[in-house]
Amino acid sequence: MYRDLKNDYFWVGLKRDVAEYVSRCMVCQRVKAEHQVPSGLLQPLKIPEWKWERITMDFVSGLPLSPSKKNSVWVIVDRFTKCAHFLAVNTTDSLGKLANLYIREIVRLHGVPKSIVSDRDPRFTSRFWGCLHSALGSRLHFSTSYHPQSDGQSERVIQILEDMLRCCVIDFQGSWEKHLPLVEFAYNNSYQSSIQMAPYEALYGRRCRTPICWAETGQRLLPMPDLLKGTTDKVKLICDRLKAASDRQKSYADLKRKEVEYSVGEKVFLKVSPWKKVMRFGRKGKLSPRFIGPYEIVERIGPVAYRLRLPSELEKIHDVFHVSMLRRYRSDPSYVMPVEEIELNPDLSYNEEPVEILASDSKVLRGKTIELVKVLWRHRGVEEAT
Repeated sequence: MYRDLKNDYFWVGLKRDVAEYVSRCMVCQRVKAEHQVPSGLLQPLKIPEWKWERITMDFVSGLPLSPSKKNSVWVIVDRFTKCAHFLAVNTTDSLGKLANLYIREIVRLHGVPKSIVSDRDPRFTSRFWGCLHSALGSRLHFSTSYHPQSDGQSERVIQILEDMLRCCVIDFQGSWEKHLPLVEFAYNNSYQSSIQMAPYEALYGRRCRTPICWAETGQRLLPMPDLLKGTTDKVKLICDRLKAASDRQKSYADLKRKEVEYSVGEKVFLKVSPWKKVMRFGRKGKLSPRFIGPYEIVERIGPVAYRLRLPSELEKIHDVFHVSMLRRYRSDPSYVMPVEEIELNPDLSYNEEPVEILASDSKVLRGKTIELVKVLWRHRGVEEAT
């Protein structure tokens, strides 16, 4: 626009006025991609002061059904010692059953933690779960909506757990549940770079014996008085190492991020990532808008999270978002944004219904055959084949 105008017109501040006009375009603000580093500097969690006082938890779902009817793993990690428990559960287990399992496997062994970090799984955000931990004296800290990086500890352990289960199933065959206890032992007895020792060494003072029988092959065992005497020094050493690791991670992460702040009362757009085969606002996939809104900021929650005033159509969506999900709205009085067309699920997506199967085919690879199906989908009276 600037190059076209300057050929025929000129006034002082022409380029500035063109940039200002384009920045206020409602369509551009909703669909243009950002070519900047992500917003929001890394905010590390508080360094724990003792063992099993601050923990994280998450679920690994989608596993094959085991002989005992289990299809997921409940991963609970101590942020101080990095020690983890892997509990086999079923996705349909009631909250009462999960609470009994938590008390039997965690509280019985390590006591009641001060705080629990988790994502916004419906099982963790339920009223029963909140009342249970309120009665126990634990504080629940949830990750910001649609920003899973808040709980990096659990996500990293889950990645390691999945890789170890794959290895066990490939090498030893059988059900994954049968190998879960040995996987937990192998993880807790392995070196962790952040604390520069094994989780069992941080928890008990030394690593546990393995089938190699180290003690019988000349390993020197610490006398009990020396072991107890060094516990306090080891705890301080772990705290220093965790602080150094946290500072190092923050320095690396902030190199690729920028600090952005919004004020209460300001309006922003909310980012909606396009899902494959999901239709929004009459457009599917890459043609759907990248941002919806604008919505007003009503409260600042911490350094990098904000609470938005969402319309009634989005009442099922949690209203606190990470700053990287927001884009500044540049107001233009000539635009009026309707909200009646917004019909989103809690995961910011639309549902489509299959109408019929139009065609099918098979693609033969080296070791397997993949079935391909062409389906006719319907959404709000619009039909499209994929």
